[in-house]
Amino acid sequence: MHSDHYNLDLSKKTIAIVDDDLASIKYFEVLLKTTGANVVSFLNGSELLEYVKENINSIDMVLLDYLIPLVNGIDCIRQIRKIDRNIPLLLITAFYTRESKEEAFLAGSNEYILKPVVPEKVLALLEKYLVHREFAPYMS
Repeated sequence: MHSDHYNLDLSKKTIAIVDDDLASIKYFEVLLKTTGANVVSFLNGSELLEYVKENINSIDMVLLDYLIPLVNGIDCIRQIRKIDRNIPLLLITAFYTRESKEEAFLAGSNEYILKPVVPEKVLALLEKYLVHREFAPYMS
C-alpha cells in the first residue's frame, strides 16, 4: 500500500500538540500545517487537559511529549482515556526506557515514538490514524 503522504488532506482535522520544547512544537506545527490540519499547541500537560475536557469532540489526535511540566505525558494519556477511548494518542519522546514504553501502552497510548522523528514517519502515522483509521479503540 503506497500513498503520497505529501498530498495528505487533513483540513477537517484538529491535532493537539503538547511539548515543553518550543523548537519541537514549531517543527510539528510547520509539518502538520502542510496537511491543512488545524493545530493547537500547549507547553504543559495541565493546559492540554483543560483544553481536552472542553473540546474533546473536536480533537482528532493528540501528540504528546513524555517529559512535560505539571502533568507528564503518560498521566495526560490516562486522564484523556477516561474521557475518550477512541482518540489516537501518540507519545513522541526523547526519553526511553522499556518501563516507560510499557507504561505508555498500558495507559492507553497508541504509539511510542522516539525523537527525532522524520517528517515521513509523522505523515505516515497521520495517514494511518486519521485517514485509514487503522487502530482498535483502547480497552482497559
